[in-house]
Amino acid sequence: QVQLVESGGGLVQAGGSLRLSCAASGSIFNIRAMGWYRQAPGKQRELVAVIISGDTIKYADSVKGRFTISRDNTNTMMYLQMNSLKPEDTAVYYCQYTEGVLTTRDYWGQGTQVTVSS
Repeated sequence: QVQLVESGGGLVQAGGSLRLSCAASGSIFNIRAMGWYRQAPGKQRELVAVIISGDTIKYADSVKGRFTISRDNTNTMMYLQMNSLKPEDTAVYYCQYTEGVLTTRDYWGQGTQVTVSS
């Protein structure tokens, strides 16, 4: 079992910055991937950024050059630095870990609201 808790969301003006944090606890020994997703009202949840196998990083095209994903070397903390925020970045942001070796399981945090005003 892995428990994830997000923090750092809030209200910010367009062009501003926020840093989201995800604190992980539990069985975090075989993490295959860790990432940030978001879901805006009326839309499907979408991938924002992901770290795969500890070193491969991928970003959604819509956030490239503005957002940076990072983690500590124990995988207990993951971050999403969001710069040059736009109103279309408004969503609930979730952190997600994929854990396991032969079989994998996904774990999700409860989400944190990010609202960008124009």
